[in-house]
Amino acid sequence: MTTTFEQSLATGRLAESIFGHVLVGIDGSPESLEAARQAGKLATGPVALLASYDLAQTVVGGGMMAAPVIVDEQPIRAEAQTALAGAAEEISPIPVNSIIARGRPWVTLLDQIAAEHHTLAVVGSHGTGRAKGIVIGSTATEIVHKARCSVLVARKPLKEFPSTIVVGLDGSPESDVAEAVAGSLAKRFGAELARYENVPHPTRMLVDVAVEADLLVVGSRGLHGVKALGSVSERVAHEAKCSVLVVR
Repeated sequence: MTTTFEQSLATGRLAESIFGHVLVGIDGSPESLEAARQAGKLATGPVALLASYDLAQTVVGGGMMAAPVIVDEQPIRAEAQTALAGAAEEISPIPVNSIIARGRPWVTLLDQIAAEHHTLAVVGSHGTGRAKGIVIGSTATEIVHKARCSVLVARKPLKEFPSTIVVGLDGSPESDVAEAVAGSLAKRFGAELARYENVPHPTRMLVDVAVEADLLVVGSRGLHGVKALGSVSERVAHEAKCSVLVVR
């Protein structure tokens, strides 16, 4: 029978392991550079940077069937390489593994997570609202919905990241892990930690109290796809003004 001490020890180890194998989505934007910076700060192990490009474009006109667009792939790959170099410089001297992949960004990220067993995926937020993100399939939306590992949606902090951390708790095993992760980070960085447990209207409350925080940490019950659309973790990841760490 597992004791409370053993459960606590296992939770602590899980909290430490989340930052051990990090993957960051890079697209050359300021938001993805911020994602790289935050990933580099939190990582306790290898960091991989992934830039992807999609050539699946078509043109339609004159009543004709859609035809593939002929694209010179080399300049696009060169642009991806430049974006990766900029992100690597941003978190230097942390060593990185730079990857260029062909395909839709969220698909290549999910494939890489599955192939390399990453423990944390980090993406920048481009400000796409939750409803719009669901419709158009933004990278952050897709990764929060579908990644099997923990996810950090990075936003530019108000001050040094992470100086103030908020964690949402509901008494579940998942929130216990979120609390352990938040506590571990607060200890590592000397950050202020605020805990909010079983609050009414948790999404709105957490978004509101985290308005001056640098990081909001929430647990995930492991829901994916359509089932995740109503979850607190999914909603706060899109609505919060600060970075959000969804712990799985």
